Amino acid sequence: MTANESLAPLSPRTLISVFDLFSIGIGPSSSHTVGPMRAARTFAKGLADDGLLPRVTRVKAELFGSLGATGRGHGSDRAVILGLQGEDPETVDTAAVEARVADVRARARIRLLGEYEVVFTDGDLVLHRRRSLPYHPNGMRFSAYDRDAQVLRSRTCYSVGGGFVVDEADASAGQVMADGPVEPYPFLSAVELLGWCAETGLPVSGVMLANETSRRPEGQVRDRLLRIWAVMRECVASGCGSPGILPGGLKVPRRAPELYQRLAADSGPADPLHVMDWVNLFAIAVNEENAAGGRVVTAPTNGAAGVVPAVLHYYARFCPGACDDGVVRFLLTAGAIGSLYKQNASISGAEVGCQGEVGSACSMAAGALCEVLGGTPEQVENAAEIGMEHNLGLTCDPVAGLVQVPCIERNAMAAVQAINAARISLQGSGTHLVSLDTVIMTMRQTGADMKTKYKETARGGLAVNVIEC
Repeated sequence: MTANESLAPLSPRTLISVFDLFSIGIGPSSSHTVGPMRAARTFAKGLADDGLLPRVTRVKAELFGSLGATGRGHGSDRAVILGLQGEDPETVDTAAVEARVADVRARARIRLLGEYEVVFTDGDLVLHRRRSLPYHPNGMRFSAYDRDAQVLRSRTCYSVGGGFVVDEADASAGQVMADGPVEPYPFLSAVELLGWCAETGLPVSGVMLANETSRRPEGQVRDRLLRIWAVMRECVASGCGSPGILPGGLKVPRRAPELYQRLAADSGPADPLHVMDWVNLFAIAVNEENAAGGRVVTAPTNGAAGVVPAVLHYYARFCPGACDDGVVRFLLTAGAIGSLYKQNASISGAEVGCQGEVGSACSMAAGALCEVLGGTPEQVENAAEIGMEHNLGLTCDPVAGLVQVPCIERNAMAAVQAINAARISLQGSGTHLVSLDTVIMTMRQTGADMKTKYKETARGGLAVNVIEC
């Protein structure tokens, strides 16, 4: 069981790890694809661990709320089938997904964990478009039956954003992560984080690194972060080299390959905004890969997966002195900021709108870039605040329930915005009127007040005003 599959309650002082916010998975959605796959896999593994698997003759999966409303477009149905078969989002063969799902549907049978074949018809995978479970818009229920059609086990859980899955009891208590070791510098607010920076003299990344090394050796932390960076680079490269039409029916053409060819061949007069074109490319390439169901890094969600990689590519390609140490510091700083959003608000578009996804990613990238460009902890906090302040109220209204329009371009816009937020902060002292804690609280309140139709249900905004051709 991986860290993101853990369903135990959150300790009041347990910090969310950087590896909980940056995890390797597949598209198109962390909450609608990665989360359901992990939940289905955990359910099947639980049956096996308790010796119930040989008694199972049929399984049923029900998706509620936003999962039910946009599950087809987000690949939730495919994710459940793969998860029941024992697949993990980090290692599943993305090229074989469609064939494996088609085989299950054609035979109306599925091999749980690849071992025990049981009945699984189209009627056993139910998407409740208008029904919701009480604690979160992304509810799921899995049931296993014996030969007498009696329920052997039923489990209700929630995909709460970023691939995180919690069970019903923990969701009712607002718990989002498992207990872990006590960190040397625990923080649940930006004020606490800045307090540790002032007391220790460490930058934000240094505080986060000290907390991470309470769980695993420093070398392992560094290696895992550089592995995440490698997958981000592979994702951009794949997006730049994969022309064609995105799946799903909107017939959206992939733009990254053509844009890359133009930029790579450009030898004309210097354009002062040439760098911006590259940043746009990096973000678009990632999110086109995500929309196509390719391998991406959840950062902190799949719908917002292009922002952090685009800004990190900007740092690596265009900032003098960029190095692997800077990449590690960048990701640690982004993780520290992201943990504040996860613990005090939400990174789920179904819960608070796209401000929780793209807005959080913009804030994380802005603060991270500020640090690696020499910003003080106060300037980092300021950059992160700017990144979210101007995304407040951003709705999640994907056309046709697909993570394509407006999602792909939205990542490019947020990446450029994050760079600007870092630059604005670096020109100041770090003193500012609106704190990061205040803007996170405001985002949470705004999300609570937002009408449900604007929160990843495809029943409002662009999702209903754009004619699907």
